[in-house]
Amino acid sequence: MNKKDLSLLVLILVVGAVVAFINPRFLYVGNLSNTLNQVGMFGIFSIAEAFVIIIGGIELSVGSVIALLGVLFIDLIVNHDVNWMVAFAAIIASGLVIGLVHGALVTRMHIQPFVVTLCGLLIYRGAARYYTEDATAGFGFGASFPTLEWLTAGRTNLLGFPVPHSLVALIVVAAIAWVLLHRSVFGRYLYAVGKNEEAARYSGIRSERVMVSAYVICGGLTAFAAILFAMYTRSISPAVHGSFYELYAIAAAVLGGCSLRGGEGSIVGVVLGTVLLQVLQNLVNLLGIPSSLNFAVMGAVILIGVLADQYLVQRRQRVSTAKGRTQASLAAAPLEG
Repeated sequence: MNKKDLSLLVLILVVGAVVAFINPRFLYVGNLSNTLNQVGMFGIFSIAEAFVIIIGGIELSVGSVIALLGVLFIDLIVNHDVNWMVAFAAIIASGLVIGLVHGALVTRMHIQPFVVTLCGLLIYRGAARYYTEDATAGFGFGASFPTLEWLTAGRTNLLGFPVPHSLVALIVVAAIAWVLLHRSVFGRYLYAVGKNEEAARYSGIRSERVMVSAYVICGGLTAFAAILFAMYTRSISPAVHGSFYELYAIAAAVLGGCSLRGGEGSIVGVVLGTVLLQVLQNLVNLLGIPSSLNFAVMGAVILIGVLADQYLVQRRQRVSTAKGRTQASLAAAPLEG
């Protein structure tokens, strides 16, 4: 855990203590379990977003993908009687294909990631609404999938505390992502491409493949999150389901130390950023503040994160410049003597 992550952890503890002091209901077992459930679901697609941000890209279609794939998953298992494991695999594959298309458009067609994913946001949302004829997709009366429901939306008592399975899924995903990013050659390639894509290419890294891989990973994890949300809500209104989720993901990534310039960020930081956002949202709910202010909180968090990143970049540049001048002075001293 680096200094950024440690500072974020301290901030979470402080905010949590303040929330608990203002409203003791924050510490109720039910509230903590529900909050951790949200952390699990939001954390998975926030990690997905982090992979793209680390390479210097952006993914704005997360919420729309969650809506479209969630609708398709429910339709497959409810209306077409597809085995849930087959449907699960099909939705994950669809997410991977979406990521592959985005990556190809960015690397092969050289379209800006903002434009590609903004178009995706509109296309997938419109497709979800057209597919359902703007109606709500959900489980009919008597429809039950006990194994699937237990795996995705269930909870297991651990020492008397109901641990959400979505949190378990997040821990597994985060562990794999951590190894991939911080303990593998591929992870170093991701950071190198994010720092300087041209320099990475000249050093022998197949930067286009690395970038496409990041989008594919993002698509697959987003599809997984779509299934979790579909099973949690049990009904999807395609017009609003997943709206602004991309902002949650970007905010969590930025809070977790990811620079929108690329080349920086950690999985631990992204998870902690997700925790902080959910604690803040819980604070809004417990204090009876209008839920519409959630977006104001999100905007403020992203702005503060970007300002902090800008400050750190400028500080590093000043320190680097000062060191360079000092070394130059020391090197010139013997010559003058």
